[in-house]
Amino acid sequence: MEKQTDNKNGILRSLDWWTIGIYLALLAFGWVSVCGASYTYGDTDIISLSTRSGMQIVWIGTSICLGFVLLMLDDRFYDTFAYIIYAALLLLLFATIFNPHEIKGSRSWLVLGPLRLQPAEFAKFATALAVAKLMSTYGFNMHRWKDFAVACAVVVTPMLFIVMQKETGSALVYVAFFLMFYREGMTGSVLFTGVAMVIYFVVGIRYEQTYLLDTDTSVGKFAVLQLVHLFSGGLVYVYCKDKRQTWTIIGYSVGITLLAFLFAVFVIPFDIVWVQLAVSAALVGYLFYNWMSTGIKHYLYILVFTLGSIMFFYSADYVLNDVMEPHQRVRINVLLGLDQDLAGAGYNVHQSEIAIGSGGLLGKGFLNGTQTKLKFVPEQDTDFIFCTVGEEEGFIGSASVLLLFLGLIFRLIKMAERQTFKFGRVYGYCVLSIFLFHVFINVGMVLGLTPVIGIPLPFFSYGGSSLWGFTILLFIFLRIDAGRNLVRE
Repeated sequence: MEKQTDNKNGILRSLDWWTIGIYLALLAFGWVSVCGASYTYGDTDIISLSTRSGMQIVWIGTSICLGFVLLMLDDRFYDTFAYIIYAALLLLLFATIFNPHEIKGSRSWLVLGPLRLQPAEFAKFATALAVAKLMSTYGFNMHRWKDFAVACAVVVTPMLFIVMQKETGSALVYVAFFLMFYREGMTGSVLFTGVAMVIYFVVGIRYEQTYLLDTDTSVGKFAVLQLVHLFSGGLVYVYCKDKRQTWTIIGYSVGITLLAFLFAVFVIPFDIVWVQLAVSAALVGYLFYNWMSTGIKHYLYILVFTLGSIMFFYSADYVLNDVMEPHQRVRINVLLGLDQDLAGAGYNVHQSEIAIGSGGLLGKGFLNGTQTKLKFVPEQDTDFIFCTVGEEEGFIGSASVLLLFLGLIFRLIKMAERQTFKFGRVYGYCVLSIFLFHVFINVGMVLGLTPVIGIPLPFFSYGGSSLWGFTILLFIFLRIDAGRNLVRE
């Protein structure tokens, strides 16, 4: 038996209409942007189904209908069938690996006559439902390694299938789930380790061929190894609460490295990295001794962090040059400033920056953009759609779009925090994390701040799969949130 505790006007009264309003505004902005990006001088009918702007109207209309259907379903449906939906999407992802249709080097699309679907876009909501179902089960504890490992497996499995489809960008989106894990109790050290690895990679690769004064020391290696020592000392302070040992680690590391530096500069030039590696070995031994003598496991975890950091750094060069695809390697080199390649890998970003910069404060006006109309920017109505906003609507229009996304993020946080059941809260933070990752990376790559990994901007990029996927993701949460005031008896 169910009864409504705060209103008698049905589920529509309980919906978060602010979020729906933002959704509709983003759809409208998105269509205008697709229209501007796909328009060709001389076109007289921008709503014809033979044009991309016309087809986008179809995708928008069907998305709104799909959202309405999702709102009409009982909110318990998503909880009950979460695992079944997840299993079905996993099967579809696995089948797509053997798809004979290859589009732009990727096998991530299913071609059904005139219709093309990308299962990876729908796997996001399925994974969010499954992980929410798992984490809301009785007895689940994020601090128990077994439970945490199972939750990670739920996230990583579709990620691996998508990588096997040669769709690395879509696979990286699943990293966003770790933001939700952090909200639900994952230790901050895991998140910190991820950030540290990114720092090691960027600093190490970017300055690997730069040398420290008149020595044979690579600035990249020198900086990374010093960071490892400082991070390890900081972790001892945070998790072991031992200020004396922290200053001992940092003091010896900085002191010995400084002496080695002065000797290399003023006496005999040599590679200081060898001294730093010796300090690293001593640090590992020191942490091992403290673990064995005190029995405090945090010393073991910091020891693993130290060893893992050094191993990761020295494997980064191998990954970049021998594991990554050539186009991925070139994109990273361009991002890090190691290679300009304005006619190759850096062309998209360079033209996108020109388009955005040419828009000025108020933009050139609807359908008046020159960079986009003359098709200088590849993928300008999909992955690089934000450059059209910058060129035609200018800084004011771009800021308005970003404020809409910011408003959506804040509404999602509010909705997630007011959930009365853990299933709804976990799913809500999954939705929030996915949207935040997409907006940050997509806008960042258009501005040249993040790697070009080829992911769409929610509700803006052209295409049915993307629009349907984001609509399903959002409207399931809207329906779950609308049921928060129902008392089950």
